[in-house]
Amino acid sequence: MKLTTNFSKVEFESRDGFQMPDDILENIKELAENLQVVRDYLKEPIHINSGYRSPNHNSAIGGELDSQHLLGKAADFSVRNYTAKDISLIFERMINNGEIKQGGVGLYNGFVHYDIRGTKARWNYSSRYKDFW
Repeated sequence: MKLTTNFSKVEFESRDGFQMPDDILENIKELAENLQVVRDYLKEPIHINSGYRSPNHNSAIGGELDSQHLLGKAADFSVRNYTAKDISLIFERMINNGEIKQGGVGLYNGFVHYDIRGTKARWNYSSRYKDFW
């Protein structure tokens, strides 16, 4: 199922094969629409590492108990020609400009987390950019 010009539902499926509930799919559609805005700006593919997570999958990988991934409101991703820090800064600017929804932006080694929770949350678990955020 195509969600946007460049994103398909399969990219956001739980990696354990758990069927995505319909209410979760609605959140994934909104998330994909926001990511599409960024993808159009970057003119580069966004590789989704993790989207929706079933409760079992989230637990198995040590995810937070209140993870936005459980709601289908989050994605962890990378973009080939950009560092995670660069992507985080682009997301921050686009959020501040009202181009994409306010939410969580997390910096990690090699990938970024973005979620559409509706309130501002920032964190840095990158060992490369210790003084970021």
